Amino acid sequence: MPRNPDVAARFGERVRALRLARELSQEAFAAACELDRTYISGIERGKRNVSLRNIEAIAQAFGISLSELMKGL
Repeated sequence: MPRNPDVAARFGERVRALRLARELSQEAFAAACELDRTYISGIERGKRNVSLRNIEAIAQAFGISLSELMKGL
């Protein structure tokens, strides 16, 4: 599979893969991040340019470091 050149899309794919691996719905994950479900949806679709604060909230909700969250991007 070719690598998507858009970092927002790659980040969204990473977030979705981690969320699904933990068997979390978008609603449950959004609540854990203290973000709106539609915002999480936009991230996963690569439609959002995510701020550093929200990236940190996502990593914390997964219980991983920022570097682990960004792994493979």
